[in-house]
Amino acid sequence: MCGRFSQSQTRAEYLAYLAGEVDAGFSAVPEPIGRYNVAPGTRVLLLSESNDQLQLEPVLWGYSPEWWHKAPLINARVETAAEGRMFRPLWERCRAVVFADGWYEWVRQRNKKQPYFIYRRDGQPVFMAAIGARPFGLRDDGEGFVIVTAAADKGLIDIHDRRPLVLTPDAAREWLRESLSGDEAGRTAKQGAVPAEAFTWHPVSPAVGNVRNRGRHSSFVELFNCRAI
Repeated sequence: MCGRFSQSQTRAEYLAYLAGEVDAGFSAVPEPIGRYNVAPGTRVLLLSESNDQLQLEPVLWGYSPEWWHKAPLINARVETAAEGRMFRPLWERCRAVVFADGWYEWVRQRNKKQPYFIYRRDGQPVFMAAIGARPFGLRDDGEGFVIVTAAADKGLIDIHDRRPLVLTPDAAREWLRESLSGDEAGRTAKQGAVPAEAFTWHPVSPAVGNVRNRGRHSSFVELFNCRAI
C-alpha cells in the first residue's frame, strides 16, 4: 500500500522530468515543498491535466463518494479500480500524478514495527499514479484522491505485498492525458510501471510514525545521501 511518503523538493525539480521546460507558474515558487512525512487526510500537491495544460493543486488525500459512510479510502488497486463502482468513474476521467522522493512502509521485526524508506536507485523522483474527484483544487467536500497501488514483487515483497504504482516519466505524462480512454490507461499502467529492481530501501527512525514529525530536522530520513539511521 502507500500510507506515507516524502515530497520535499521544489516543484520545478519534479516537473522537469515530465514537462521539459517548466511552466513559469510552477517555477515561480522556488522554495522546496519540504514535506518529509506526508500523511493521509492532508492536502497534497496533485498534478493533473486540464485543457492540455498541466495543473498543480493542493488536494485532499482521501476519497469517499456520497454513498460511502466509512472512513475515506487512500488507495485503489490497479487490478480492480477500472471495474468497480467506487473508482471506475475516476479511472476513466480523473487521473492524476503524485510526485515524491519515495514512500514509507513498516515491517514487523520481533516485537516492533520498523519503518523503511523506499526510493529509486537512480535518485529520480517517483511519479505515483492517482485518481480523484474533479475539479481539483476547489477545497470542497467533494474533492479528494487516492494513490493507485500494485502488487509488490521481487525484493519489494519483503517490505510489503502492495506498493504504489510508480510510472516512468513518459508513462506518467501519458497517464495524465485527458483524451486517454480507460482501456488505454490500463495499458499505460501495465507497460509504463517502474520495475521492482529499480528501487532500494533503508530503515529509518520510528519517529516517522508520528505525523507531527514532518520536516527534515526530525532526522528520521536521510533522503539525499541514502544512509540508514
